[in-house]
Amino acid sequence: MRVNYKVLVSDSLSESGLKPLRAAEGIHVDVRTNLTPDQLLEAIPDYDALLVRSSTEVTAAVIQAGKKLRVVARAGVGVDNIDVDTATQAGIIVVNAPTGNVVAAAEHTIAMLFAVARHVAQADAHVRAGQWKRSQFMGVEIRNKILGTVGMGRVAQEVARRAQGLGMTVLGYDPYVTADFAAQRGVRLVDLDTLLAQADFLTVHVPLTPQTTNLIDRPQLELMKPTARILNVARGGVVNEAALAEAVETGRIAGAALDVFTEEPLAADSPLRRTNKIVLTPHLGGSTVEAQEQVAEDVALQVIDVLNDRPARYAVNAPIIPPTDLEFLIPYIDLAERMGRFLQQLGGKWGIGKLEITAHGDLADFDLAYISAAAIKGLLRDVVNIRVNLVNALLMAERRGIDVVERRLHQHEARYDNMLTLRVTSATEKFTVSGSVLQGEPYIIGINDQWVDFPATGHLLLSSHRDRPGIIGRVGTVLGEADINISFMHVGREGPRTDAIMVLGTDEPTPPEILERLTALSHINWLKTVTL
Repeated sequence: MRVNYKVLVSDSLSESGLKPLRAAEGIHVDVRTNLTPDQLLEAIPDYDALLVRSSTEVTAAVIQAGKKLRVVARAGVGVDNIDVDTATQAGIIVVNAPTGNVVAAAEHTIAMLFAVARHVAQADAHVRAGQWKRSQFMGVEIRNKILGTVGMGRVAQEVARRAQGLGMTVLGYDPYVTADFAAQRGVRLVDLDTLLAQADFLTVHVPLTPQTTNLIDRPQLELMKPTARILNVARGGVVNEAALAEAVETGRIAGAALDVFTEEPLAADSPLRRTNKIVLTPHLGGSTVEAQEQVAEDVALQVIDVLNDRPARYAVNAPIIPPTDLEFLIPYIDLAERMGRFLQQLGGKWGIGKLEITAHGDLADFDLAYISAAAIKGLLRDVVNIRVNLVNALLMAERRGIDVVERRLHQHEARYDNMLTLRVTSATEKFTVSGSVLQGEPYIIGINDQWVDFPATGHLLLSSHRDRPGIIGRVGTVLGEADINISFMHVGREGPRTDAIMVLGTDEPTPPEILERLTALSHINWLKTVTL
């Protein structure tokens, strides 16, 4: 057999999962684990593909040394050990396996639920110590209890199915899905405070982002029942560990079970170790034979696809722009992503049911798949625990229950040669933003059918207000007193003394306390801060 490609497996992967790769024609597989960084640098120039788990650090130096590398595959979800930006610049596709351990993570969540409900770990240690005081381990049934899930992604959906089979009622909180999406899965969507107040067991299934860091903190724990218990098999840092330990020790809540931690391994002096009412496991969510076989097979098949010039199913960074359209489309793809990010921040926490993308002018002659993918990427940025890119964006939207509609209008607003309009709709809200590329730069040119053009970049402060004398001056005074410098101001309105939109560019973001002062001004409908 002629060998066209060489593949290096530098971490321990399931041999069963690697079978498709070993059987593929023209591909030679070398398994060389425990390589030092220097040994990896020396070896990598000979290989076309690199498969890793979490031990191998695929640094910029490794990528730059891999002159033949076409694909780096991570047998798992996270790609923190891979320099994705450097790989992208080098034209190397990075793929992962985001679905292979979904069932394993869901089952471990259920295992932790039982463990914390029936004191399994503590009772085991008790018996092994030669004791038999059964009264110390009175548990609770989970039947007829309420499970609250923070996040409605794939793992949460699998947990909900299993919990429902055990006789539990499931409530969900996820600002990025609709009530209909949740209801189809037997879950009633509620706000976070309601979820916290009603849940007997609370499980978190969200990525760790600036928005979700310490999402469950002291104020949230104060809302919970004293009989409630918390589970985290998602990401360390979503639950404030010190606050949780304190709440359990003081009886504010009944217990917890954690598989993930802010720092791993868990520090010897962690407050989580002080009480036996918290079950601790060492990040075992995806540690099943079946899951490891599946993630290895998932990346093996993708490596085969990439080496044979086919698209990878879970590409993290693969470009999808045809070379012939590249020059024209790139500015509008950038614009679409910025507009999506703008809408995500403008709309706040809502369940988006529909995204309408309309291209005006010559832009309507192009395949809008690239524009749509970029808009979704911006809209879902920091929302899902999978990196949204130009390859997987439409799939991510489908999984969030977002209906994506593309429209083309060759007639367009006369003042702009080409224009792009995004409209997002939820059960209660609708926001529209229009944009264009002016002299090669991305601009927002309209918000909710009001014309107001400004650069789609930097820190922005937006207000919707009744057009009255002095409002602009009062806003400027408050910002000036806070030493926030205004770089530009644009105002659009329906007519004199009617509703108006004002956009201020600022050199620094507007802090929450200043936003509160501005919101209190008369005739202000709403205020939003956006960073692009």
